[in-house]
Amino acid sequence: MTLQKWMRRADIDEGAKPGQSRTEATEIRELRKRNRLLEHENEVLRRAAAYLSQANLPGKGSTRP
Repeated sequence: MTLQKWMRRADIDEGAKPGQSRTEATEIRELRKRNRLLEHENEVLRRAAAYLSQANLPGKGSTRP
């Protein structure tokens, strides 16, 4: 059974059979991780922008006349 799995994996990696190669799987995993990081950074920036825009409203703690 193990030998069959190795042979099937080798065929996929060589392009002889359809499927996802190891390099593609690794790349997809890394891209998904990067995407999660960027989405988190965007959320932080969105919240910071909302907070700063609230601080600049007149009558909301602003010292400007």
